[in-house]
Formats: sequence, structure tokens, C-alpha cells
Amino acid sequence: MKLPFLLWLAVALGTFLSAATASRAYISSNSIPMLIFSLGLYCVGNLVMLKLMREGGLAMAVSISAIAQLLLINVIAMVVFGERLSTTQLIGVAVGAVAMALMLFPGPGKA
Repeated sequence: MKLPFLLWLAVALGTFLSAATASRAYISSNSIPMLIFSLGLYCVGNLVMLKLMREGGLAMAVSISAIAQLLLINVIAMVVFGERLSTTQLIGVAVGAVAMALMLFPGPGKA
């Protein structure tokens, strides 16, 4: 996998995780500036996703980004906001981690 893909993935993840965290903060505070900030971050994240798709293809970019966001936003939800998942939900997150690991193995797939 090319280094630019991983760099763009890191930027996209950081942007989307910041946007989700800002959204959760808006829910707690009902602050309109926080809502606008969150929406702006989501817009920037989607623009970064376009570059990520160019580097890695649509399937790889969206799948890896979605699963990585799933894993990392759960960490943020648990650590920062004190949210908890049920055992079944934790198993679902673990299955997502396995899916991402399998997708990152080098293989012949490429359109």
C-alpha cells in the first residue's frame, strides 16, 4: 500500500473523528457555533475522502475509513464521554477490526 494513501487516511480519520467529537459536544451543550464547526469539519473530511478515493479506489477508501472510524470513535466515546457498549456490540467492533486487517493485506485486487 502506498504511503500517500495512509497519510490521506490519517488526515481523513482525524477530521472525521474531530467532527464526530464536536457533534457529541454540540449535543451536550446545544451550542450553535459548535454545530457549525462540526458541519465544517464534516465538509473538509469529505473533500479529503475524494483524494483518498483517488489514491486507493472507492471500495478500499470508504471501507477502511468507515471501519477505522468505527474503532476509533468507540474509543473516544468510552474514554471521553463515558459511554459503554454491550458485549454483543463489542463483538461487532472486534469483527470490524478483523475485517479491516483482512482488507489491508496485500493482494491482487485492484480495478
